[in-house]
Amino acid sequence: MFEGLNFDAVTLPDQAEALRDEVRAFLADAMPVDCVADSNFNEGHDPEFSRALGARGWIGMTWPKRVGGAERSFFERYVVTEELLAAGAPVCAHWIGDRQSGPLLLRYGTEAQQQRFLPALTRGECFFSIGMSEPDAGSDLASVRARAKPVAGGWRLSGTKLWTTDAHRNHYMIALVRTEPTSENRHAGLSQLIIDLKDADVAVRPIRNMAGGEDFNEVVFNDCFIADDMLVGQPGNGWEQVTSELGYERSGPERFLSAFRVYVELVRVHGPEPDAPAAQLIGRLASHLMTLRQMSISVAGMLQAGKNPGVEAALVKELGNNFEKQLPELARLCVAQLADDHPFRQSFIRTLLHSPSFTLRGGTREILRGVIARGLGLR
Repeated sequence: MFEGLNFDAVTLPDQAEALRDEVRAFLADAMPVDCVADSNFNEGHDPEFSRALGARGWIGMTWPKRVGGAERSFFERYVVTEELLAAGAPVCAHWIGDRQSGPLLLRYGTEAQQQRFLPALTRGECFFSIGMSEPDAGSDLASVRARAKPVAGGWRLSGTKLWTTDAHRNHYMIALVRTEPTSENRHAGLSQLIIDLKDADVAVRPIRNMAGGEDFNEVVFNDCFIADDMLVGQPGNGWEQVTSELGYERSGPERFLSAFRVYVELVRVHGPEPDAPAAQLIGRLASHLMTLRQMSISVAGMLQAGKNPGVEAALVKELGNNFEKQLPELARLCVAQLADDHPFRQSFIRTLLHSPSFTLRGGTREILRGVIARGLGLR
């Protein structure tokens, strides 16, 4: 029954660990002076920082050199990702292209698409958004209504995508759309298209969140034309492609480090000799972090081996999101009243206001539990 779930005991190799000091030295010099450290990967859209990171070869690290990649291991990429998030670096601009859109194009894209987009991605000059969710669809990814009709030379696309991170600042979106009439097989007839977000027939409307930011967007396609060469993979193969893409989205350290700055400030508030309740909480949170980290590293090992760890990635995200939401709530119970400008208070407020999105992006917990249950043979 449980053969669909497998977390091998994986240790980061010395070659990967050797990168830590190099990344930390880079961050000491490259972090913007006015940057508000925040380990939430959706925060901090800074193209200049992304270009500096690209110049070090730290975007598209695992990709082939022929498309600008560095041909390094998933373990080395893991170390760089972990250090960036722990430091609260402004990684949002290149994040989706590096984590998700690039690997998708490497697997399913044409040579022309790879040469057009991937080198610019690795340089930190081209940024991507994801077009999956739609209004009134909840987390039912298969209920896609955005429709692309075949026309001479391409497609005419109409419909709406929702929760598209940074679409108002990014250059392109890879969207899951319906290219064939609906049938009994809800997963059939879906395809992925690369869409120019600056197209005159694409309307991008930012959605202001509780924290006052505008990272999510509604994107409306007003009968926009998409050329044939912007189809990713085969027509009708979109469901298989998008589900393989989610393995990259759900398994990284970003799925349990979004609230990490709160933990850092909690430790700093209590110092080297915390009282008993604080010490117990700090230890409890540390044990959760260590466990989630080990599970995530195991998934990185599966990706390194060319496997598709969809179920394991879903479990990392489900447990990680629970931890991210609990961490600030538990931490505040162990901290006395602080001044408004205190780093703990600032980190706590930012994290608390953004935390509702933690369990939405990449799939809600209900969807993830369904994926896990199917993987375990329970449904």
